[in-house]
Amino acid sequence: MNQKFYALPEEKRQVIINAGFRVFSRNTYKKSPMQEIADCAGISKSLLFHYFQNKRELYLFLWNQAAELTMESLLRYGCYESSDFFEMIERGMQAKLNVMRVYPDMAAFAVKAFYEEAAEVSAEIQKSYQRHFGLKAQNILSRLNPEDFVPGLDLALMCREMYLVSEGYLWEMLRQRNTLDTEALERDFSNLLQFWKHIYLARKE
Repeated sequence: MNQKFYALPEEKRQVIINAGFRVFSRNTYKKSPMQEIADCAGISKSLLFHYFQNKRELYLFLWNQAAELTMESLLRYGCYESSDFFEMIERGMQAKLNVMRVYPDMAAFAVKAFYEEAAEVSAEIQKSYQRHFGLKAQNILSRLNPEDFVPGLDLALMCREMYLVSEGYLWEMLRQRNTLDTEALERDFSNLLQFWKHIYLARKE
């Protein structure tokens, strides 16, 4: 990537990034032309290629940008400072929704990119995902107190189940609406959290 992209004012960078998120979130990698991204950003295609050597470079930049923006927000919201598992999740939800309000198509792009089949990018996406998810899952599990949960509960399996439910929910919403509705996300995940608390937390006498 041309470093001149970082020399742009933040507002202009954000417009280009949002344009990439929008176009890639609505189509497969192969069916997302750079011209459409340039048009969405209000710049020429030649200028877009000046900043990014090719479509693959832009796509992987956006994937990494989504991860960085999310992590920055998670840290700002203190998601890993609490010892309460469900408080961590609630803070995480608010952190991600906060990013989505600035980058409306970022989450939809991330979901679409995870399932992308184009060989040019899929291997790199999966490799990056496994690295980040493994660290995140390990960090969360290390902070859990088994006594907070129903006796005998497999905490790793619980986290895996909650993750799969969340991913399935996002993919279903994306297929139905071609976008992710922040208000619906907040409402539905709040309901899910209450359900998970009811079935997983130990009863206090």
